[in-house]
Amino acid sequence: MSATATKSKAKAPALSDQEIQQNYARMQNELQALAGKIGELESEADEHGLVLTTLNEALSEEPDRKCFRLIGGVLVERTVKDVVPALQTNRDGIRKVMSNLAEQYKSKEQDLDAFKREYSIRPA
Repeated sequence: MSATATKSKAKAPALSDQEIQQNYARMQNELQALAGKIGELESEADEHGLVLTTLNEALSEEPDRKCFRLIGGVLVERTVKDVVPALQTNRDGIRKVMSNLAEQYKSKEQDLDAFKREYSIRPA
C-alpha cells in the first residue's frame, strides 16, 4: 500500500451509501438551519434599526418622552434617552451574532463541498 493510499484511508473511514446519504442530508439540514437563523436575525436587526431611527428623532427633540419596551414579556415604561442605548447595544449584539453565524455557514459550506468532492456526490 502506498503512503498516499494510507493517508486517505486514515483521513476518512469508508462509509456505506446509506451513511453517505445520511451525512449529506445532515450537512444540508445544518446549512438550512443556519441560513434560517441568519435570516431571522437580519429581520430583527432591521426592526431594531427602524425603531432606532424613530427614537433618534424623538431623542433629539424630547429625550424625556415616555416610551414602552417589552422586556421578557413585560411591558416596561422608560424614557427615550434610556431606551436608545439599550436598543443600540442589542442591535450591535445581533449583528455580531449574525457575523459569527455567517462564518459558521461558510465553514460548513466548505465542509459540505469537500464531502461532495470526496464521495463524488452530484445533486439530482
